Amino acid sequence: MFTDRFLRHRRGAVLTAEERSVLEAGVAHVSSVPARETIICAGEALSQSTLLVEGYMCRYLDDRRGLRQLVGFHVPGDFVDLHAYPLQSLDHDVATLTEATIATVPHAAFDAIIEDHPGMARKLWYSTLLDAAIYRAWLFRLGRLDAGGRIAHFLCETNARLQAVGLSDGRRFTLGITQTDLAEICGLTAVHVNRVMRSLREEGVVSFRSSVVEIHDMARLLRHGEFNPNYLYLDMDAPPASSY
Repeated sequence: MFTDRFLRHRRGAVLTAEERSVLEAGVAHVSSVPARETIICAGEALSQSTLLVEGYMCRYLDDRRGLRQLVGFHVPGDFVDLHAYPLQSLDHDVATLTEATIATVPHAAFDAIIEDHPGMARKLWYSTLLDAAIYRAWLFRLGRLDAGGRIAHFLCETNARLQAVGLSDGRRFTLGITQTDLAEICGLTAVHVNRVMRSLREEGVVSFRSSVVEIHDMARLLRHGEFNPNYLYLDMDAPPASSY
């Protein structure tokens, strides 16, 4: 099922088998999209929302010079633009970072789902509130952490999100993005990211080789990133809160 990873292991928003089946039936189209392709442009009128099935995607804004700032990072199981259902457009662009598989659900299908299953409205709303919680953590990361802390926090967060959808064993996961992507996520230069990643590797904290992240010292990575997973609302054996 294309919707299997949506809202998995989330406190207070478990989909029943019937609800998941209904959502699955609402999928109108499934497609593969190449890496580095913009699929939604800011201001574009939207009549459907996109569920990421496989791969990684991002939200981004360009400055006047055409330089990109990532403002969101999405993993399989995320609706990348569910808030476009009430808003009907976005104020930012959405693109793939890696090759991705996406499923689209027409907004008319959401209307029917909510009419027949009113409880789904709260769970769809819950999904957009999770996005908002992740955005707040993103602001904290960029505003309060140093370069090493930003990268550590992002890796901790991504590990927890992937573990929730069965794509990390809690210590090791595939992350097919470049150091330039990581720089745009963390508000750094690619050179700075390279330096920090080398330092973390030499300290025996974490390594990132051939698109595979391997966490060697979870406690130190948590401390580096001042990471507390509570904002992800996971209902599983999530990484422990740091003691910063």
